Amino acid sequence: MIAYNHYIKFIPKLNHKREVKAPFSDVITIKESFSSDPSDKLQHELTFSNNQEREIFLRTDRTFACTQKGQVWAFEVKEIVTFFWYSGTLTLEYIPHKNFTPKLLEYWCLHIVLPLFFTVEETFEFFHAGAVEIENKSILFVAESFGGKSTMTDFFMKEGHTVISDDKVATYEKEGELFAVPSHPHHRPYRKMEDLGVYIENFATQAKPVHAVYELEKAEEDTKISISELTGMEKFISLRHASEFNLSYQKPKRFEFLTKMAKSVPVFKVKVPWDLKRMGEVHRSVVQHSKNLK
Repeated sequence: MIAYNHYIKFIPKLNHKREVKAPFSDVITIKESFSSDPSDKLQHELTFSNNQEREIFLRTDRTFACTQKGQVWAFEVKEIVTFFWYSGTLTLEYIPHKNFTPKLLEYWCLHIVLPLFFTVEETFEFFHAGAVEIENKSILFVAESFGGKSTMTDFFMKEGHTVISDDKVATYEKEGELFAVPSHPHHRPYRKMEDLGVYIENFATQAKPVHAVYELEKAEEDTKISISELTGMEKFISLRHASEFNLSYQKPKRFEFLTKMAKSVPVFKVKVPWDLKRMGEVHRSVVQHSKNLK
């Protein structure tokens, strides 16, 4: 399958609905390793808390200061699987643990490990956001946790909009323009533990410039829908709060990226009545607003 502008090749092969018919230049190979788990030999560790109620760790053989070619990285999901790779390569190996299943391999690899891999390798900057297309232009939905990102993405999908990402949006800069990268063709309108979600047919196939970011704000059921532009520090804070994988040693680089994004991409706050019956109104408002942007 294609994910994050790369062809993801699982060995052994997993049963994906979308097959790649032609060669794809950037191939990431995910394969089982028959060597011993290297994570115990890696002295530097970060712990991630409360993710799918699992204990997860990122380890490396050097200090968390920068990413260097040949640096060893290991990502452990306790009792499930350990992934590891060497910086500068496109091969991730994994060692299964006692509660391993192919389904869990796919979930952790596509949903968590690959975004973290691309962050560590400084390929993309990730946002905790939903993203869809409006007239072939990319827009992002950001919000607080349980603030309606997936609900909004789901509604737009049902209205025929192409989906870019349901949860983690990869972005990069090229020639002064910010691009949104399609993640993987799954959508979770629910939040079932360790589940990729439902397969999406109408899924984006290429990166496109980010047209606008819409921050969703919960409002009372009878609130009038409004869309207002954020500027200055409010705009920067909105993007900063939506940033994913905030590794401390990458803070200067992330600050620079967010500053460029704040200068080039408009950000708007949408007051969303907390009433599913009014989602159609919100959809029409955002679509019309997006179309009116230059």
